[in-house]
Parts: sequence; structure tokens; C-alpha cells
Amino acid sequence: MYKIVTFGEIMLRLATPDYARFGQKDTLTATYGGGEVNVAVSLANYGMKPVFLTRLPENEIADACVRELKGFGVDTSFIVRGGERMGIYFLERGAVNRASKVVYDRSHSAFADMEEDMIDWDMVFKDVSWFHWSGITPAVSEKAALVCERAIKEANKRKIFVSTDLNYRKNLWKYGKTAKEVMPGLVKNCDLIMGNEEDSAMTLGIEPENVDVTKGKLSIDAYEELSKRIMDEYPKCSIVATTLRSSVNANINNWSGILYDGKTMYKSVNYEITDIVDRVGGGDSFMGGLIYGLLNYVDDKQKALDFAVAASALKHTIYGDFNRVTVSEVEKLMAGDTSGRVSR
Repeated sequence: MYKIVTFGEIMLRLATPDYARFGQKDTLTATYGGGEVNVAVSLANYGMKPVFLTRLPENEIADACVRELKGFGVDTSFIVRGGERMGIYFLERGAVNRASKVVYDRSHSAFADMEEDMIDWDMVFKDVSWFHWSGITPAVSEKAALVCERAIKEANKRKIFVSTDLNYRKNLWKYGKTAKEVMPGLVKNCDLIMGNEEDSAMTLGIEPENVDVTKGKLSIDAYEELSKRIMDEYPKCSIVATTLRSSVNANINNWSGILYDGKTMYKSVNYEITDIVDRVGGGDSFMGGLIYGLLNYVDDKQKALDFAVAASALKHTIYGDFNRVTVSEVEKLMAGDTSGRVSR
């Protein structure tokens, strides 16, 4: 059994019901979510052994969060307790031509004030095969960036495979340093880099030509060239992966993915996703599926990519951050069953 560690902040998610705007309703739906924990939950649902590393305060909201993660099968043994509060994000889901909106409330959260000496790195990384982080973590605070840097170095020291989702969030980089100043130094020590065209442009300064996702203009040749440039700039990287989303509107997207291993560009089938239930966590579900696929379909990168894309296509049908699907459900979609017929 592969042991995987993901590192980042889990937040309380407060979303307006249905497609209501902020201030339109007097209730908010509370769930939990965050880029790296979303990956961990996906992996747990696939029967893997994920460890989620974060910091949470000592209060009942955080206790409920830990219980939920344990219920999925995520190992919470190394969650550091302390600090003042959980981070929060508010979500207003968009519809048709109105985009979704996110408002963050994460300053001075328990995670934002985390420090590297709070973690027993030898214990956390014992018998670990894979470490995953995302660009959201170093954006939260300078302290979080320093802990993330330490985590990557500790993983490298133990020859653990390291993956990152570049995950650029413009509303988070507020502490005096830009993504382009911080991210390259972290990414250079990663074996797998995932990110869309905006992520790579805003964090690494590398962007594809002839790509306009707002007009549905996606060029595979451009993404292959982008992948090669990333590998040239970051030679430790052996895999570059990207989700390809072209939006007709907020409810209708075309969804696919590509993977480049330095020799071959792999391309998945395209899923036309209509009547999207919740697109938040779509990239995280792709990452979770890709980690599972690469570890379980070792000699078949095409199948690994196909699993990741099918898993993330299914995520768009599920409310909340977490992708609550099984391996058999993903493989059924991979086999071409898109009917949605009742299973009984």
C-alpha cells in the first residue's frame, strides 16, 4: 500500500444555497474543503492511504472537521493543534453567464501561523512514497510558505516523489511577495507539475501561445510546447499535466486533460459537462485521480490520465469540495458509460 502525504489548509466552506447571491439569503451551507485535503479525500475513496498534514485550532468546529476526515479514511494523526481559528471561504456559485465568486477569510488562521518546528518531519515522512502540495499553501502567508519549503526539502532528502498543483489564487498573495518570486524556488524540487495556462503564466512566467479559454480556443501543440518549456526550466520534473477546460458558460464546460512525460503527449477524451452541480475542487479531483492512476496503472500513462479526467468529470456532478466517487464508478465512465441510468 502506497502512503501519500498531502499538505495544506482545510477551511470551513460557507456557500449560498442553490445559485443565490451573497446577501440574497439568510442561510449559508457549511462544509469543509481545501486544495490538498480534497486530494486526500479522493485518494481515501480509492482505497489509498493518505495522510493529511495541516494545523487546526482546539475548538469544536475543528473537531468536527477531523471527525469528517477520519470518516473518509484520511489519516489525521499528524494534524497539529493550536492557533486561533480555522480559515473560512465564502462561495457564491455562478450560473450561465455569471461567474462564481469566492471571498477568503484566512488571515491569522491556525494554518497561516504555522511554523516548521511544530512538525516531527521524521514521523510524518516515515514510509511515505508521495508528497503533494499546491500553490495555494505558500500564498496563504509567509510562514506557510516557509513550512512548505521545509516539507519539500524533507521529502527530497528522503527521495520521496513530489507533486505540485500550481493553483494560482490572485486573492491570496497579499503578504508582500508575489507568486513569481516564491513559486519557482519551490517548484524546482518537484517531480510532477500540474497547472493550467493561467497557473503556469502567473506562477512561473511560462505561458502557451494561441490559447484563449474564454473563446474555447485550445491548441494541443501549444500545450506540448508549454510542457517542454516547463521541463527545460525545471529538469527534476518528469511529468507535466494539465486540465483543459473551455467554458461555454458557468453551467456548461468541455473538460479534458493532457499529460507529457518528456517523450509522449497523452490526450484524454473530452467530456461535455452540462448542468454543472459544483465545479469547485475539479482540479483537485483530477490531481487525486492522477496520483491514483500513476501508482496503480504503472506502465500505462494513458490509462492514468483517463482515470484522472473521468474522476474529475464526475466531481462536477457532486456538491461540495470533496469528490465522493469510487474506483468502480470512475472506471465505468472510462469505459464509455455516460448514460446516467439508475444502478439497481
